[in-house]
Amino acid sequence: MSVRTGVSGGREDLLRFLTCGSVDDGKSTLIGRLLADLGRIPDDQRERVRRESARHGTAGTEPDLALLLDGLEAEREQGITIDVAWRYFATPKRSFIVADTPGHEQYTRNMATGASTCDAAVMLVDIRKGVLPQTRRHSHICALMGIRHIVLAVNKIDVLEDVHTTFERIEADYRRFAQKLEFASIHAVPICARDGDNVARRSKRTPWYAGPPLLSILESLDTDRHLARLPFRLHVQWVNRAAQGSRGYAGTVASGTLRRGQRIAVAPSGVETSVARIAGPDGEKEEARVGDAVTLVLADDVDVARGDVLSDAAERPEVADQFAAHLLWMDEQALLPGRSYLMRIGTRHVPARVTTLKHRLDVTSGEHLAARTLALNDIGFCNLATDAPVALAPYAAERAMGAFVLIDRLTNETAAAGMIQFALRRAANVHRQAVLVDKQARAQLHGHKPAVVWFTGLPGAGKSTIANLVERALHARGVRTYLLDGDNLRHGLNRDLGFTAADRVENIRRVGEVARLFVDAGAVVLCSFISPFRAERRALRERLEGGEFVEVFVDAPLGVCELRDPKGLYARARAGEIVNFTGVDSPYEPPEHPEIVLPTHEMTADACAQQVLAELERRLFAP
Repeated sequence: MSVRTGVSGGREDLLRFLTCGSVDDGKSTLIGRLLADLGRIPDDQRERVRRESARHGTAGTEPDLALLLDGLEAEREQGITIDVAWRYFATPKRSFIVADTPGHEQYTRNMATGASTCDAAVMLVDIRKGVLPQTRRHSHICALMGIRHIVLAVNKIDVLEDVHTTFERIEADYRRFAQKLEFASIHAVPICARDGDNVARRSKRTPWYAGPPLLSILESLDTDRHLARLPFRLHVQWVNRAAQGSRGYAGTVASGTLRRGQRIAVAPSGVETSVARIAGPDGEKEEARVGDAVTLVLADDVDVARGDVLSDAAERPEVADQFAAHLLWMDEQALLPGRSYLMRIGTRHVPARVTTLKHRLDVTSGEHLAARTLALNDIGFCNLATDAPVALAPYAAERAMGAFVLIDRLTNETAAAGMIQFALRRAANVHRQAVLVDKQARAQLHGHKPAVVWFTGLPGAGKSTIANLVERALHARGVRTYLLDGDNLRHGLNRDLGFTAADRVENIRRVGEVARLFVDAGAVVLCSFISPFRAERRALRERLEGGEFVEVFVDAPLGVCELRDPKGLYARARAGEIVNFTGVDSPYEPPEHPEIVLPTHEMTADACAQQVLAELERRLFAP
């Protein structure tokens, strides 16, 4: 999923809107009716719809206009929209780009993709069903995505007798619910998308309705979103060699206007320079506007990389490594606070983690609920921290600077869409203190290189036994060591943590920070932890320098571990006395590429320790 942040390029005659709402409320049919009434359906497409209506249609002998939008075979067969379909049309008053988004909860991420670019939303409601949970969910997403105008289209008015009373009740229900979402405007209109009632023109079916048809409402909406009036922003997409050997910085103008000679700043570094040349697809130009793809040549030789943001020097974006944001969770794997995800904001990728989940939103009641995680399609508000400062802005003020996605670092799947609310200044006055004795100096004093030796495996595999033997041998060799054992740390540093997936992630995060301190001290730290998740072990590896992390997979089959059961934990877990026990009711993800594999069901503990020592001898003392 990609959250796109550009809108209309500042053109006041162009409106981007989406149709949304619950499944089968008539979104595709409505857009098909609009296109048909405006004469925007080519003859060949009319004929295709006529043929396919006979196979998949839901309008009897009439052409099923929804098939104009439901382009996927699966959609035509199921009668639902899965992907986001984009259509373009115009009237004498305005041009439109419309996104037909899926209504099924399973495809909420697709709906969010469409909403991320739009200025308005047409919220479809089936008059027979009224306001449903998915109606509320889509409304919350629209509000989070910065959509300020809602057209409530109460559809299928042809199927009820008492349309007037039912319409007024649904309108009142929706306005009461949406009051807290603070939309700039809500227009309600009764329609029959299939027959065209109150879609492009007024209907005789609703003499009691004094308002305009839906199309007239869309023509008159004043979205007041003018990107050209915002400060200049460009996310650097590519660094290349321009003419005369100078470097060029390519990207698309996200907001504002840039002129040759203008003073700009580079974020997050803060370095200031000016623009010497602006090159577009058709050659050099004096200025660049919103939506223009350009290559900039700067007056000074400054350090600019992909992912940096070029901005007006007088109106710079904020730079922070902690911020608060709304998250729409899109992964079947639940959010684990403390886990390292990859954050993409603009063109930059940086590791990030949720430090605090403040609350989860109940989309039905609007209440803020206490939560420790987010599941698929949940909406939550949280604090995040990035490994390096990023340029950002509140999403409500600058979509291009406030939108981001979180990516699962193992699967590369999009895990969440995020909308930044504000930067956190809790660490603004905290700076790293320079030290006179560094890691290299300490290592030289000890006479060996530092390292983290990470023993991972199922309970009872033999991790602690082997780690103890290795430390004793290293100590005898004169190596500065320290052993961090999972059970020992849960008596002190991690005594507040349980054994849920989220607590396990936080447990390993804390241990990783302690291990890094020992490495900085020039020591060899041996860590004996189940550490069931690959993501956390991988994150630890990436936080250290190359060669400093040695992953040791203590590999024993589950059956062997249960037979050993030195602490009687497996038996208690099987009896239901212990929950979230790795190997029984909590998963273990074996390492994919460990440095050392120790099959302890085939080797003695001493033989395993000797294998680790041989590898460490090579790593710690080699020149």
